[in-house]
Amino acid sequence: MSRVDAYDVIRRDALGGLDRKRLRPETDVEEIRDLVEQAVGVYQRRAHLGDAAPLAEPEGMVDRVVRSIIDFGPLTELLARRDVEEVFVEGARVSYLDGFGDLRGLAVPTSEEENRQIIERLLAPTERQLNTKYPLVQARVLDGNARLTAAIPPVADRLSATLRRYTVRDVTLADLVARDSMSDAAGAFLRAVMQARSRIAVSGEPGAGKTTLLAALLGAAPPGHCVRSCEEIRELAIALNHGGYYEVRPPGLDGTGEITLRDLVKFVLAMRPDRIVVGEVRGAEAFELSRAVNAGCGFLCTIHSNRAADALHALVNASLMAGENVTERVMRNVFSESLDLVVHVDREDARRSDGDRTRRQVMEIVAVLPALGDDFTVEPIFVRERLGSPLLWTGAMPERLESRFGRTLGPGDSLRLLVERAGGRP
Repeated sequence: MSRVDAYDVIRRDALGGLDRKRLRPETDVEEIRDLVEQAVGVYQRRAHLGDAAPLAEPEGMVDRVVRSIIDFGPLTELLARRDVEEVFVEGARVSYLDGFGDLRGLAVPTSEEENRQIIERLLAPTERQLNTKYPLVQARVLDGNARLTAAIPPVADRLSATLRRYTVRDVTLADLVARDSMSDAAGAFLRAVMQARSRIAVSGEPGAGKTTLLAALLGAAPPGHCVRSCEEIRELAIALNHGGYYEVRPPGLDGTGEITLRDLVKFVLAMRPDRIVVGEVRGAEAFELSRAVNAGCGFLCTIHSNRAADALHALVNASLMAGENVTERVMRNVFSESLDLVVHVDREDARRSDGDRTRRQVMEIVAVLPALGDDFTVEPIFVRERLGSPLLWTGAMPERLESRFGRTLGPGDSLRLLVERAGGRP
């Protein structure tokens, strides 16, 4: 019998005793350790009778099984590492992205059964379930510090899960400038724009740093602004002086009680916010964002796209999912009039020559202008030719932006002068 088989046998024996004695991993740690030691002892006695190879290090097996029951098994040390941002589980295989963006496999062997139980332990403090009735689940786990997305058969061919650690904290625009995510001039420009009720979409691929930039923009808003943030799974953790955070709720066991992202946006619009924040716009909630203009409030949102121009079309397509009997042209005109800027971010996955971690940078900041014809009209304000090259000011500063946001500056000042003072050169 292999070491993996021995581990499974001992672990199942211990879990059976756990159920019989109704022990709780959260509180009955010593009793559980005693139970595991007994299971290891039973295994060793059977092994010496010739049923299997005895364990060379029984204490090590005790520690491993106890950790699998009271913590997260072979994932315990991995989840404690601050440099691990994402963990992937596919059946019995576990891999993760390290701080350099390299994909690595977990050295400790696991089984799909154990990985499934680890996922269920992660979900235990939440109201979410993963079973044949609910084979898909998303939840905030690890005290709200990570997002778990998991699927099991019949939706998936095996257990499939992604655990994404949140690295978004009190990051500022100045921090992003220091990391070379953006230039001084771009940082000064965005800080000025955030002083009014601006409407900004942050676009990019998954993992490009959209939520980090969203947090930095939010931190630049006036402290007296009322901010209402709506997310499917909460990622933002910025302290708000005025406002609150809202999270969707899946349907209950009876199929009722669901609260969607669209429901949340409609709800907070009635609370007279200065700004609405929507994480990951993907559907009908985009239509409600278009109503923010009539409510007189600004908004921030993130959306998946490959470039800034694509983000605008993605917003229109998402808004059409609301089924409100509006045309693509109407929604394009609405967003052309309501949206001020799109900020696009990207990431570099390969290990850099300086050994630093994955690079995430603002690639372009474009102004959205009134639509001309059958497409959006945009004007680039800042552009980066490629990852690692400078983020340069194009010299453009549309009058529409100056008239909307120049008033937040001092007498005689302007966005153009502000960018020039910050080192922007066309």
